[in-house]
Amino acid sequence: MTTDEDVEFTALVQRQSRFVFRVAYAVLLNAHDAEDVVQETFLKLYRNRGWRHLDNERAFLARVAWRIAVDQHPRRPQPTGPALDAAAADDPPSPDPSPEQTLLLSNQQAMVRSMIDALPEALRLPLVLSAFDELNSREIGGILGIPEGTVRTRLQRARQVLHQKLTNIQETRYA
Repeated sequence: MTTDEDVEFTALVQRQSRFVFRVAYAVLLNAHDAEDVVQETFLKLYRNRGWRHLDNERAFLARVAWRIAVDQHPRRPQPTGPALDAAAADDPPSPDPSPEQTLLLSNQQAMVRSMIDALPEALRLPLVLSAFDELNSREIGGILGIPEGTVRTRLQRARQVLHQKLTNIQETRYA
């Protein structure tokens, strides 16, 4: 490869590695395994030079990462508890809240993350790709190999399940 190609590939990795990580994490629910998928995804792209003329870079990378992660998935045991890693935890939105507010916010985020992680894969993957990776139904359908209408149905169902779980928790807290 030429120096210009190396620079372009490095820019691609820097630009899209977090996105590829989120796709892999949505499948594997493990930060270390997701990091392995990121490395394998970019290594495959580098070796076959298939990254140079992509029409939709994010959709292509998501599809490659998703396939690699799914191939690894059966060999990995499913977590039994909340599947949160320090690498996947979200930072508080602002440094202004008090320590108590920060702790409450962190607990709420962990609870929502564990609810998302507990969704069946058929509902979790479209939700993560839509909400966190900002892909549309057509792109998600292309990545997962399902019709666009099915993606919309699964997104709606995932949101309904999460809403019901949050409503149940709220009702038990204030009952």
